Amino acid sequence: MSPSAINEGFPSPSTIPTTTVVNIPPTNHCAWDRNNLIRYGTPVTLLDDRPTATSTGKADGLQPKTIETLKQLRLSDELLRNGAKESTTHSPTLTRTSRQTHYPDHLVGASDPYILLAHQGMLEDVLIKDIEERGGYVQRNSPFVSVSKTQDGSGELEVIYNDNTTDTKKIIRTKYLVGCDGARSKVRDFIPGAQLEGEMSNASWGVLDGVIDTDFPDLWSKVAVRSHTAGSILWIPRERGMTRLYVELSSTDGERVDRAKATPEYVIARAREAMQPFRLEWKEIEWFGNYVVGQRVARRFSDPDNQIFIAGDAGHVHSALAAQGANTSMHDSVNLAWKLNLVARNLAPASLLNTYSDERRKIANDLIAFDAGHVAAFEKGEAALARNFEENIRFISGVGAEYDTGVLTKSADGKAKSGIQAGTLTRPAKVTRYIDANLVDLQLDIPMMGQFKVVLFVGDVVGGKWFLEGFCGGVGLDRMDSVARESYKKCPRGVSDGDKYFPLERYTTVSEVVTYGLVTRSQKREFELGDLPELLQKSRWTVYLDDVEGGEGCTGKWMGEMERDQVGVMVVRPDGYVGAKGVWGWSEEEGSRAAQWVGEYLALGK
Repeated sequence: MSPSAINEGFPSPSTIPTTTVVNIPPTNHCAWDRNNLIRYGTPVTLLDDRPTATSTGKADGLQPKTIETLKQLRLSDELLRNGAKESTTHSPTLTRTSRQTHYPDHLVGASDPYILLAHQGMLEDVLIKDIEERGGYVQRNSPFVSVSKTQDGSGELEVIYNDNTTDTKKIIRTKYLVGCDGARSKVRDFIPGAQLEGEMSNASWGVLDGVIDTDFPDLWSKVAVRSHTAGSILWIPRERGMTRLYVELSSTDGERVDRAKATPEYVIARAREAMQPFRLEWKEIEWFGNYVVGQRVARRFSDPDNQIFIAGDAGHVHSALAAQGANTSMHDSVNLAWKLNLVARNLAPASLLNTYSDERRKIANDLIAFDAGHVAAFEKGEAALARNFEENIRFISGVGAEYDTGVLTKSADGKAKSGIQAGTLTRPAKVTRYIDANLVDLQLDIPMMGQFKVVLFVGDVVGGKWFLEGFCGGVGLDRMDSVARESYKKCPRGVSDGDKYFPLERYTTVSEVVTYGLVTRSQKREFELGDLPELLQKSRWTVYLDDVEGGEGCTGKWMGEMERDQVGVMVVRPDGYVGAKGVWGWSEEEGSRAAQWVGEYLALGK
């Protein structure tokens, strides 16, 4: 039922006190936010001012970390099948000067070391299809008008939008509003002091998507072309036999090209000049755009009451040259969605929402700093560009986007200083799932359901028996689990037909808030599931054998160096970031201390 008046079509406040309203006129990242929230079971309405979904153009490159997140959401198959993959960078200036692996394993270590090239509409289609399968919908022809605090003491917001199908203004009452409405965001105007700050440059670029007829030999590779007389071009292969060209339009004296002059015909002529002596023709052009490069970040990503939020281009704008915009924006939404879900369900204090601005503004500022250097390197030529890529490749891929120490990222003590650290992403690692002997990726096996993951690394299950007893007996989340069970009973997670093949119940047997896992170097013949404490017996789908990776194994990749009689504990946040890690001895007392440590973390600042 489409909401057309206050509270119509929404659960009553007695059922769940919040609804999230999302406005996404030009972008797909709020579809990402909406997809996460409906999976978590948080009521949400998606307002879109457009009559139809994106069909062509706009954002086109999905980085390795974004591909990994799509896999965690079980949404990657269609995109991997239909998109174009690119894993090398070529840098010719009429003659090829170099070839480089785009994401070398020793620097990035991504499970999918390539860019997946697919236009924005393809990703939107996948997300919206999943939203609809889970009982949601996109409310189109509904541009956002304004938002204000209600005066009845409820603490809610009153969102006004225009129903373009009837040309009438309508109202939705909600607890939170998330605006993903682009660089000219209207939602941002309702956040005091949230104006964009930074610099606009004279660098301007034209963008063409189409089917190209050319004798240029590297048509199907990602290529950076530097012409000494006509500027630079970035070639990106696309789906359906298309190619995207980013064509530098800045005039030779450094002045900005008049926007009225930057027509498709002008951009085509500029591209042909830069590509001489190669022939360059278009069989068809599907989409054209042009933009002026600027690097700006909003001063705030939320209002003082943490009820109105912005994400994506509404919070940060930059060039499109390194395929960062859509990726960073989507991870804004991933970061915010799980926090809204926990606060809405009274499973976390409202102060948890402060961490959204803290963490994502930090990434936005890192992005702006990188982008300014990247644009400058692009203009200097292939040597500077290659150096810029090598220095920033982890950040470009997404795996190097890291958070500072805070409420959700606890720095480790001396015993846990090696391996991956809090504020970073988990690394790809193969393990064997005990219950069915399947080879799985540990970072992908547990789906994203809005829950934390607490993973125990025990080299020897028999030797670590007393630690496991102490830990499992000391986990004290009874109140949180009780509130969570009641909340998810009233507002269950959204499910799709695909979930029947990977039942979510496998991961909620102990708690709706935490999924517990065990990784051990013990061989399967050395223990039975029945030998484990009850908590881990119930977690039978998340008991793993570290018998696949050579060398340091999964344990070494994640926890770093540990002695045989030590146990590692890692808390992984719902967005896949490491929240905390620690190392303890084998004793039952140490297990109890580790359980208390986990409980203190999961209090989330209460």
